[in-house]
Amino acid sequence: MQLSQKLAFLIAGAFAISTSASTAQKVKFTEYNLDNGLHVILHQDKSAPVVAVSVMYHVGSKNETPGLTGFAHFFEHLLFEGTKNIKRGEFMKIVAANGGQNNANTTQDRTFYYEVFPSNQLKLGLWLESERMMHPVINQIGVNTQREVVKEEKRMRVDNQPYGHLIEDVFKDLFIKHPYHWVPIGSMDDINKAKLSEFLAFFKKFYVPNNAVLSIAGDINIDETKQWIKSYFSAIPKGEPVLQPDIVEAPITKEMIDTAYDANIQLPAIVTAYRTPAENSKDAVVLDLISSVLSGGASSRLYKELVDQKKSALQVASFNYSLEDYGAYLNFAIPNNNVPLDSLLHDMDANIADLQTNLISEEDYKKLLNQAEMSFVNANTKDLGVAQNLANSYTFFNKNTNHINEQLAEIRSVTREQIREVARKYLNPNQRVVLYYLPKAK
Repeated sequence: MQLSQKLAFLIAGAFAISTSASTAQKVKFTEYNLDNGLHVILHQDKSAPVVAVSVMYHVGSKNETPGLTGFAHFFEHLLFEGTKNIKRGEFMKIVAANGGQNNANTTQDRTFYYEVFPSNQLKLGLWLESERMMHPVINQIGVNTQREVVKEEKRMRVDNQPYGHLIEDVFKDLFIKHPYHWVPIGSMDDINKAKLSEFLAFFKKFYVPNNAVLSIAGDINIDETKQWIKSYFSAIPKGEPVLQPDIVEAPITKEMIDTAYDANIQLPAIVTAYRTPAENSKDAVVLDLISSVLSGGASSRLYKELVDQKKSALQVASFNYSLEDYGAYLNFAIPNNNVPLDSLLHDMDANIADLQTNLISEEDYKKLLNQAEMSFVNANTKDLGVAQNLANSYTFFNKNTNHINEQLAEIRSVTREQIREVARKYLNPNQRVVLYYLPKAK
């Protein structure tokens, strides 16, 4: 999910809620490595004649350097330009002409490319992704074209979008040394001044088979698929080992208060942000549950109190933004009828203090488990979701692909006492950024 999508999700408060749980089925898979280091994950699902072919590269904006930001997101676009065997501009046309869909997205930690085809087009999907990996055409024409595409995307999704810079303004305060300091779309000045040689070097370093996961889910024959994968991918040369950043931030020990201005909004917002642990930690699982308690639907605590009862907020949300190295826990509110932002801040803090003091009820606890199970089922309903979740599990959970099947057990193991303790551990005023996000006169 791109940053702009996450922000829209946050502002809308669109958290799924369910009052009944379904029986979650285990996701079966086969995995192995090619000699060039490409990790392959295969999931067979004969329920529909559809297949999802995906490649996740372990490169995101955190792999960039100051002065050369936005590269990972830029390559999300650039690698659709064409290859030695696919004419410029033909990639997406080939997909559409064969009944498929395709796209890509970039986060701070990875870039994800995919095609969804009728299952009889599996070989086409494999060929397309092998072409992208083996010999894309990266030239000045493509770079110049995609510069304009990325600029327009930034104008539409960030610069001209209400609250479009909110996450950027929060993260630059929350992270000082770590590359999470900047957002995936990066700086247009950096992209403008970047040389072709720098783009070529970035590709050579990160878009190699030993830094990628090929994840396929759908109506496939496992043995046949293995043979096709060998045919298309085994000749791609292995790259140099990719070392991920290892940057430690000093703990936040004093509340930081900042103000940002947005010419695209008429209503202000108040945000509190806490730096939290990596997504593969148990505490991150607990923080996900805390966000559901606070804003998981119309019956959640913040929504009921601030929107329904007091009518002091038009929108309110609590969101655990999990990433590979750290996370960010965000609380967000837009006032109603000129309610002071400090009043919303007081009420959000009071709800967190209650979690830090009192155990949630057994009824709320059971609802959390139901929500978690339904979320798991929904995430693995479609082949593309399964392919992505398998790749995520391998890439971000210590090469443990089976994490996809361990998530529910992890959640069910969380106790009410642990919810209280994690709230006490991370969600304190002296550990946060408070951002007043205000309208700017045009």
